Amino acid sequence: MTNDQIVDKADLAISDLTGTGGYLNPMQANTFIRMLIDQPTIVKAIRTYPMNAPTMEINKIGFSGRILKPAPASGTALSQSNRSKPITDQVTLTTTEVIAEVHLPYDAIEDNIERGNLEDTVMALITAQASLDVEDLVINGNTSTGADAFLRLRNGILAQATSHIVDFQDSADRSVSKTIFKHGLKAMPSKYSTNRPSLRFYTSPNCEIEYADSLANRETVLGDTKINTWAKNSAYGVPVVAAAKMPNTQYILCHPKNIILGIQRQIMIETDRDIRSRVLIVVLTMRLDVKCEEEDAIVKGTGFLPDDDTPTTTTA
Repeated sequence: MTNDQIVDKADLAISDLTGTGGYLNPMQANTFIRMLIDQPTIVKAIRTYPMNAPTMEINKIGFSGRILKPAPASGTALSQSNRSKPITDQVTLTTTEVIAEVHLPYDAIEDNIERGNLEDTVMALITAQASLDVEDLVINGNTSTGADAFLRLRNGILAQATSHIVDFQDSADRSVSKTIFKHGLKAMPSKYSTNRPSLRFYTSPNCEIEYADSLANRETVLGDTKINTWAKNSAYGVPVVAAAKMPNTQYILCHPKNIILGIQRQIMIETDRDIRSRVLIVVLTMRLDVKCEEEDAIVKGTGFLPDDDTPTTTTA
Protein backbone atom coordinates (compact mmCIF):
# COMPACT_ATOMS: atom_id res chain seq x y z
CA MET A 1 0.00 0.00 0.00
CA THR A 2 1.04 3.61 -0.51
CA ASN A 3 1.43 5.90 2.50
CA ASP A 4 -1.88 7.59 1.68
CA GLN A 5 -3.64 4.23 1.57
CA ILE A 6 -2.07 3.22 4.89
CA VAL A 7 -3.23 6.42 6.58
CA ASP A 8 -6.68 6.17 5.00
CA LYS A 9 -7.00 2.66 6.38
CA ALA A 10 -5.79 3.85 9.79
CA ASP A 11 -8.37 6.64 9.73
CA LEU A 12 -11.02 4.03 9.02
CA ALA A 13 -9.75 1.75 11.80
CA ILE A 14 -9.79 4.53 14.41
CA SER A 15 -13.23 5.67 13.25
CA ASP A 16 -14.47 2.24 14.36
CA LEU A 17 -13.86 3.45 17.93
CA THR A 18 -16.33 6.28 17.66
CA GLY A 19 -20.04 6.71 17.17
CA THR A 20 -21.92 9.67 15.74
CA GLY A 21 -19.89 12.87 15.63
CA GLY A 22 -16.67 11.22 16.84
CA TYR A 23 -17.99 10.44 20.35
CA LEU A 24 -17.29 7.09 21.97
CA ASN A 25 -20.49 5.16 22.54
CA PRO A 26 -21.39 4.61 26.23
CA MET A 27 -19.81 1.14 26.40
CA GLN A 28 -16.58 2.39 24.81
CA ALA A 29 -16.53 5.44 27.10
CA ASN A 30 -16.91 3.23 30.17
CA THR A 31 -14.11 1.00 28.89
CA PHE A 32 -11.85 4.03 28.40
CA ILE A 33 -12.62 5.33 31.89
CA ARG A 34 -11.92 1.89 33.37
CA MET A 35 -8.59 1.70 31.50
CA LEU A 36 -7.72 5.17 32.80
CA ILE A 37 -8.49 4.16 36.39
CA ASP A 38 -6.68 0.82 36.15
CA GLN A 39 -3.31 2.49 35.58
CA PRO A 40 -1.02 2.16 38.65
CA THR A 41 -1.61 5.64 40.11
CA ILE A 42 -3.58 7.32 42.90
CA VAL A 43 -6.51 7.46 40.45
CA LYS A 44 -6.93 3.70 40.92
CA ALA A 45 -7.79 4.13 44.62
CA ILE A 46 -10.01 7.21 44.66
CA ARG A 47 -13.75 7.37 44.00
CA THR A 48 -14.63 7.88 40.32
CA TYR A 49 -18.01 8.93 38.93
CA PRO A 50 -18.75 8.61 35.19
CA MET A 51 -20.94 11.65 34.50
CA ASN A 52 -23.67 12.00 31.88
CA ALA A 53 -23.63 15.82 32.01
CA PRO A 54 -21.15 18.61 32.78
CA THR A 55 -22.56 19.02 36.32
CA MET A 56 -23.35 16.40 38.95
CA GLU A 57 -24.40 16.72 42.61
CA ILE A 58 -23.41 14.07 45.14
CA ASN A 59 -25.47 14.05 48.33
CA LYS A 60 -23.80 13.80 51.75
CA ILE A 61 -25.46 12.91 55.05
CA GLY A 62 -24.01 12.38 58.50
CA PHE A 63 -23.99 13.42 62.14
CA SER A 64 -21.80 16.10 63.71
CA GLY A 65 -21.53 14.47 67.13
CA ARG A 66 -22.98 12.04 69.66
CA ILE A 67 -26.50 10.75 69.00
CA LEU A 68 -26.95 8.42 72.02
CA LYS A 69 -28.61 9.95 75.09
CA PRO A 70 -29.81 8.58 78.44
CA ALA A 71 -33.19 6.95 77.86
CA PRO A 72 -36.18 8.64 79.55
CA ALA A 73 -38.73 6.72 81.53
CA SER A 74 -40.80 4.19 79.65
CA GLY A 75 -43.59 5.84 77.70
CA THR A 76 -41.79 9.19 77.53
CA ALA A 77 -40.25 10.46 74.30
CA LEU A 78 -36.90 12.21 74.11
CA SER A 79 -37.15 15.96 74.44
CA GLN A 80 -36.57 18.01 71.31
CA SER A 81 -33.21 19.24 72.59
CA ASN A 82 -31.97 15.64 72.90
CA ARG A 83 -33.02 14.52 69.43
CA SER A 84 -30.37 14.14 66.72
CA LYS A 85 -30.79 15.56 63.26
CA PRO A 86 -28.47 14.45 60.44
CA ILE A 87 -26.51 17.09 58.57
CA THR A 88 -27.07 17.05 54.83
CA ASP A 89 -24.86 18.65 52.20
CA GLN A 90 -23.83 18.24 48.57
CA VAL A 91 -20.61 17.99 46.61
CA THR A 92 -20.98 19.56 43.17
CA LEU A 93 -18.81 18.34 40.30
CA THR A 94 -18.51 20.77 37.39
CA THR A 95 -16.30 19.45 34.62
CA THR A 96 -13.72 21.29 32.53
CA GLU A 97 -12.61 20.15 29.08
CA VAL A 98 -9.12 18.70 28.60
CA ILE A 99 -7.46 17.49 25.42
CA ALA A 100 -4.85 14.87 24.49
CA GLU A 101 -3.01 14.71 21.18
CA VAL A 102 -1.15 11.58 20.02
CA HIS A 103 1.09 11.56 16.94
CA LEU A 104 1.47 8.17 15.23
CA PRO A 105 4.28 7.92 12.62
CA TYR A 106 3.34 6.30 9.32
CA ASP A 107 5.69 3.33 9.91
CA ALA A 108 4.10 2.61 13.31
CA ILE A 109 0.70 2.76 11.63
CA GLU A 110 1.80 0.32 8.94
CA ASP A 111 3.04 -2.18 11.54
CA ASN A 112 -0.18 -1.98 13.50
CA ILE A 113 -2.42 -2.11 10.43
CA GLU A 114 -0.74 -5.40 9.51
CA ARG A 115 -1.35 -6.79 12.98
CA GLY A 116 -4.88 -5.43 13.09
CA ASN A 117 -4.67 -3.86 16.57
CA LEU A 118 -4.27 -0.15 15.85
CA GLU A 119 -7.29 0.79 17.96
CA ASP A 120 -5.82 -1.01 20.98
CA THR A 121 -2.46 0.71 20.44
CA VAL A 122 -4.05 4.16 20.28
CA MET A 123 -6.14 3.60 23.40
CA ALA A 124 -3.18 2.17 25.33
CA LEU A 125 -0.97 5.13 24.39
CA ILE A 126 -3.58 7.66 25.40
CA THR A 127 -4.73 6.05 28.65
CA ALA A 128 -1.23 5.30 29.98
CA GLN A 129 -0.13 8.92 29.80
CA ALA A 130 -3.55 10.44 30.47
CA SER A 131 -3.73 8.56 33.77
CA LEU A 132 -0.52 10.23 34.97
CA ASP A 133 -1.78 13.60 33.73
CA VAL A 134 -5.08 13.17 35.57
CA GLU A 135 -3.17 12.20 38.73
CA ASP A 136 -1.11 15.37 38.33
CA LEU A 137 -4.29 17.45 38.24
CA VAL A 138 -5.88 15.52 41.13
CA ILE A 139 -2.82 16.21 43.31
CA ASN A 140 -1.25 19.46 42.09
CA GLY A 141 -4.05 21.41 40.42
CA ASN A 142 -4.12 25.02 41.59
CA THR A 143 -6.26 27.68 39.94
CA SER A 144 -4.37 30.60 41.48
CA THR A 145 -0.66 29.84 41.04
CA GLY A 146 1.83 28.29 38.66
CA ALA A 147 2.79 28.61 35.02
CA ASP A 148 1.23 25.28 33.96
CA ALA A 149 -2.07 26.06 32.21
CA PHE A 150 -3.30 22.47 32.63
CA LEU A 151 -2.80 22.51 36.41
CA ARG A 152 -4.61 25.86 36.66
CA LEU A 153 -7.82 24.26 35.39
CA ARG A 154 -8.87 22.86 38.77
CA ASN A 155 -7.80 22.89 42.41
CA GLY A 156 -6.35 19.51 43.33
CA ILE A 157 -6.24 17.92 46.76
CA LEU A 158 -3.14 19.81 47.94
CA ALA A 159 -4.84 23.13 47.16
CA GLN A 160 -8.18 22.04 48.67
CA ALA A 161 -6.60 20.75 51.93
CA THR A 162 -6.44 23.85 54.16
CA SER A 163 -7.91 22.88 57.57
CA HIS A 164 -5.15 20.60 58.89
CA ILE A 165 -1.61 21.45 57.75
CA VAL A 166 1.54 20.12 59.46
CA ASP A 167 4.48 22.33 58.42
CA PHE A 168 8.04 21.11 59.08
CA GLN A 169 9.68 24.12 57.42
CA ASP A 170 11.07 25.47 60.70
CA SER A 171 11.76 22.11 62.35
CA ALA A 172 15.29 21.33 63.52
CA ASP A 173 15.09 17.92 61.82
CA ARG A 174 13.32 17.93 58.45
CA SER A 175 14.40 14.45 57.38
CA VAL A 176 11.87 11.74 56.54
CA SER A 177 11.22 9.47 59.50
CA LYS A 178 8.32 8.18 61.53
CA THR A 179 8.11 11.62 63.19
CA ILE A 180 6.58 13.40 60.19
CA PHE A 181 3.87 10.75 59.93
CA LYS A 182 3.21 10.80 63.69
CA HIS A 183 2.45 14.52 63.64
CA GLY A 184 0.24 14.12 60.56
CA LEU A 185 -1.82 11.39 62.20
CA LYS A 186 -2.20 13.43 65.41
CA ALA A 187 -3.42 16.41 63.34
CA MET A 188 -6.35 14.44 61.90
CA PRO A 189 -9.59 14.70 63.90
CA SER A 190 -9.96 11.46 65.86
CA LYS A 191 -13.40 10.69 64.41
CA TYR A 192 -11.74 10.16 61.00
CA SER A 193 -8.68 8.21 62.17
CA THR A 194 -10.23 5.31 64.08
CA ASN A 195 -9.87 2.90 61.15
CA ARG A 196 -6.20 3.47 60.34
CA PRO A 197 -5.69 0.64 57.80
CA SER A 198 -8.29 2.32 55.55
CA LEU A 199 -6.32 5.59 55.51
CA ARG A 200 -3.35 6.36 53.27
CA PHE A 201 -0.27 8.54 53.50
CA TYR A 202 0.31 9.54 49.86
CA THR A 203 3.94 10.62 49.40
CA SER A 204 6.42 11.11 46.59
CA PRO A 205 8.44 8.03 45.51
CA ASN A 206 11.58 9.61 47.02
CA CYS A 207 9.82 10.16 50.34
CA GLU A 208 8.66 6.54 50.40
CA ILE A 209 12.22 5.35 49.74
CA GLU A 210 13.63 7.57 52.49
CA TYR A 211 11.05 6.29 54.96
CA ALA A 212 11.85 2.67 54.05
CA ASP A 213 15.53 3.49 54.51
CA SER A 214 14.87 4.92 57.97
CA LEU A 215 13.23 1.61 58.90
CA ALA A 216 16.07 -0.38 57.31
CA ASN A 217 18.56 1.40 59.60
CA ARG A 218 17.04 -0.32 62.60
CA GLU A 219 19.05 -3.33 63.85
CA THR A 220 15.99 -5.56 63.95
CA VAL A 221 14.24 -8.18 61.84
CA LEU A 222 12.25 -5.34 60.28
CA GLY A 223 15.48 -3.59 59.30
CA ASP A 224 16.78 -6.74 57.58
CA THR A 225 13.46 -7.21 55.81
CA LYS A 226 13.54 -3.67 54.44
CA ILE A 227 17.05 -4.12 53.08
CA ASN A 228 16.49 -7.54 51.50
CA THR A 229 12.93 -7.14 50.22
CA TRP A 230 10.58 -4.34 49.24
CA ALA A 231 7.86 -4.93 51.80
CA LYS A 232 4.98 -2.46 51.97
CA ASN A 233 5.60 0.52 54.23
CA SER A 234 3.26 1.69 56.97
CA ALA A 235 3.40 4.30 59.71
CA TYR A 236 1.42 3.74 62.90
CA GLY A 237 -0.87 1.32 61.07
CA VAL A 238 -1.44 3.58 58.04
CA PRO A 239 0.00 2.40 54.68
CA VAL A 240 2.56 4.77 53.13
CA VAL A 241 1.97 4.80 49.36
CA ALA A 242 4.06 6.47 46.64
CA ALA A 243 2.17 8.62 44.14
CA ALA A 244 4.22 9.54 41.09
CA LYS A 245 3.12 13.18 40.92
CA MET A 246 3.20 14.02 44.64
CA PRO A 247 5.72 16.82 45.34
CA ASN A 248 8.84 15.71 47.21
CA THR A 249 8.25 17.95 50.22
CA GLN A 250 4.56 17.19 50.80
CA TYR A 251 2.20 14.35 51.66
CA ILE A 252 -1.53 13.86 52.03
CA LEU A 253 -3.18 11.77 54.74
CA CYS A 254 -6.78 10.79 53.96
CA HIS A 255 -9.15 7.98 53.08
CA PRO A 256 -8.77 7.41 49.30
CA LYS A 257 -12.53 7.42 48.76
CA ASN A 258 -12.68 10.93 50.20
CA ILE A 259 -11.22 12.09 46.87
CA ILE A 260 -13.79 12.26 44.06
CA LEU A 261 -12.99 12.33 40.35
CA GLY A 262 -15.79 13.03 37.89
CA ILE A 263 -15.29 12.14 34.22
CA GLN A 264 -17.94 13.01 31.66
CA ARG A 265 -18.85 10.11 29.36
CA GLN A 266 -18.96 12.34 26.26
CA ILE A 267 -15.42 11.44 25.14
CA MET A 268 -14.55 12.41 21.57
CA ILE A 269 -11.82 11.02 19.31
CA GLU A 270 -10.89 12.75 16.03
CA THR A 271 -8.03 12.29 13.58
CA ASP A 272 -6.01 14.48 11.25
CA ARG A 273 -2.74 14.08 9.38
CA ASP A 274 0.48 16.07 9.00
CA ILE A 275 1.86 15.07 5.61
CA ARG A 276 5.12 17.00 6.11
CA SER A 277 5.93 15.17 9.35
CA ARG A 278 4.38 11.92 8.05
CA VAL A 279 2.24 11.36 11.13
CA LEU A 280 -1.40 10.62 11.84
CA ILE A 281 -2.73 12.86 14.61
CA VAL A 282 -5.27 11.44 17.04
CA VAL A 283 -7.00 13.98 19.31
CA LEU A 284 -9.05 12.98 22.34
CA THR A 285 -11.15 15.43 24.36
CA MET A 286 -13.02 14.81 27.60
CA ARG A 287 -14.29 16.72 30.62
CA LEU A 288 -13.38 16.14 34.27
CA ASP A 289 -13.42 17.59 37.80
CA VAL A 290 -11.91 16.67 41.18
CA LYS A 291 -13.25 17.39 44.66
CA CYS A 292 -12.73 16.17 48.21
CA GLU A 293 -15.95 15.08 49.89
CA GLU A 294 -14.88 16.00 53.44
CA GLU A 295 -12.07 18.55 53.54
CA ASP A 296 -11.93 18.31 57.34
CA ALA A 297 -10.81 14.66 56.97
CA ILE A 298 -7.58 15.50 55.08
CA VAL A 299 -4.19 16.34 56.56
CA LYS A 300 -1.41 17.91 54.50
CA GLY A 301 2.23 17.56 55.53
CA THR A 302 4.74 19.98 54.05
CA GLY A 303 8.28 21.32 54.45
CA PHE A 304 10.22 18.08 55.06
CA LEU A 305 13.27 17.15 52.96
CA PRO A 306 13.44 13.63 51.52
CA ASP A 307 16.36 14.62 49.25
CA ASP A 308 18.44 16.35 51.92
CA ASP A 309 21.16 13.68 51.81
CA THR A 310 20.88 12.80 48.10
CA PRO A 311 24.15 13.34 46.20
CA THR A 312 24.13 15.39 43.02
CA THR A 313 24.27 13.19 39.91
CA THR A 314 25.13 14.03 36.34
CA THR A 315 24.54 12.20 33.09
CA ALA A 316 26.80 12.17 30.05
